[in-house]
Amino acid sequence: MTTSTSDHLLILARFYHYKTFTMSKLGLHWKIIIGMVLGIIFGAAAIQFSGGSSFIVDWIKPFGSIFINSLKLIAVPLIVASLIKGISDLRDISKLSSMGGRTIGIYLVTTVFAVTIGLLAVNIIKPGNLISEETREQLVGDYATDASGKIAIAESQKNAGPLQALVDLVPGNIFEALTDNSSMLQVIFFVILFGVALILIDPEKGAPVKAFFDGLNEVILKLIDIIMLCAPVGVFALMAALVAESPSMDIFKALLGYAATVLLGLSILIIFFYPFLVKTFTGMGIKTFFEGIAPAQLLAFSTSSSAATLPVTMERVEEHLGVDKEVTSFVLPIGATINMDGTSCYQAIAAVFIAQAYGLDLSIGQQLGIVATATLASIGTAAVPSAGLVMLVIILGQAGIPEAGLALIFAVDRPLDMCRTVANITGDATVSMIVGKSMGKLGDPKVKNWDDNYEAVK
Repeated sequence: MTTSTSDHLLILARFYHYKTFTMSKLGLHWKIIIGMVLGIIFGAAAIQFSGGSSFIVDWIKPFGSIFINSLKLIAVPLIVASLIKGISDLRDISKLSSMGGRTIGIYLVTTVFAVTIGLLAVNIIKPGNLISEETREQLVGDYATDASGKIAIAESQKNAGPLQALVDLVPGNIFEALTDNSSMLQVIFFVILFGVALILIDPEKGAPVKAFFDGLNEVILKLIDIIMLCAPVGVFALMAALVAESPSMDIFKALLGYAATVLLGLSILIIFFYPFLVKTFTGMGIKTFFEGIAPAQLLAFSTSSSAATLPVTMERVEEHLGVDKEVTSFVLPIGATINMDGTSCYQAIAAVFIAQAYGLDLSIGQQLGIVATATLASIGTAAVPSAGLVMLVIILGQAGIPEAGLALIFAVDRPLDMCRTVANITGDATVSMIVGKSMGKLGDPKVKNWDDNYEAVK
């Protein structure tokens, strides 16, 4: 029995439909992992042939560069829209000033601690040093022009006055600052002033402006969704180029060391730091805390989104950890906007790891700059998957680290993103409990009726 051409086409169409449907059912993180593996395999196979490396560099690598550029493209709009929205949403602070001050203050303290934990871990383990000197020299050589430019800037800063950092914080031209990722601290400074001014003016007059930035924030978040659809292709290109251009496999050993360092930093936050705060400031048992927040942690792990997990986080904190709804409805949504402890910890580790990979020795001042930039950038990090990667571009530029180093870490970013989201929402829950306790709004989680809890607290 023979098969006609039309039958062949029908079989191919059905197979294509089946594969497309199957791939569409896969989670984005699985698609990215598949892209990573295929990129490594393709790159390893291509370099076995004459001209294979050149083919990858000329025809594959550009797609990775386009993907990185698309992330950089939305970095400034993301932080402007997200930060203005976050600050303007604090309008309720007029009647909840005490709660607002405590909330923001504790969030900032935990974020600084998270960044510090990340810096300590990466400086002790030094995963970037797993790369051989030969590999490092080639990496540095590939970006010699960028490095020389940064060195020149560093030399000029040595001759600056002690208060030059404060002078540099205030932009002379905000539009010029908006066109340069390395000037993001200036942008953040302006945006904070803008957001505060928006709160202070007549709400009726400020409503159109707030509505514009709320809408702009939604558009930027949708842009991230669109860009992340191309992430598997971008990862494929980045990994294939990494294999083709790497003189050794040291980079992959270092990548495993980097991933282990990030997981160590996040584990310290989740397993030790937050339970310590809960036990110290609320008196709640660690087992009770984890039993109460576990479902939200699992959802955070699967979605990689603090925003998507927010309804479950609020339900668990209210119903199973005993925090009053008045506290959770204020503290947790703000936390989904400005409290990104896991992301900040990862950004500190990633920045220093990339610097180590390129043989750059970051000074104490530069690392303190990473603490400041990561803390401020976390305020504007959207509560969506992989937004932390966009913010990392800002930190790299601010610290003078080659932005192309993103190619070194992006392959494992999605699985790590899942883990750092768990840290983010665990931090949100912890802060809400501390604020609730300080305001007499934390009761026995076994008592479901808040009026009974409140009477018990009194």
